[in-house]
Amino acid sequence: MNRNGIEREPSIESSCQMYRLAIEFIGKRWTGIIIYQLFEGPKRYHELLNAIDGISDRLLTERLKELEIEGLLRKNVIAEAPKKVEYELTPPGYEFIEVFKAIMAWARKKEDFLKDRK
Repeated sequence: MNRNGIEREPSIESSCQMYRLAIEFIGKRWTGIIIYQLFEGPKRYHELLNAIDGISDRLLTERLKELEIEGLLRKNVIAEAPKKVEYELTPPGYEFIEVFKAIMAWARKKEDFLKDRK
């Protein structure tokens, strides 16, 4: 808010910074596909590992921790013998589905445009 009590739009500079940080985060290798795999619901670690061809144990663990820190997923420990751990998206994580759909729609339109140019 300014001195007159009027709410102001964030500056272009801060908007660009926020955009850059968001794009860098979702653009990290494997982040998008991990989120995509969790759209269907909670999954255990090995389900994710088996579903994502080419990801290493170390990188999956690292990305899951980053997604948890960013508030996009939660780690649920199920107290059974043996102990089970599931990962599920939080409400902000599920909101990413709209971003994913928009990116895929744009990618399809771009591909169609390129095909039509040939």
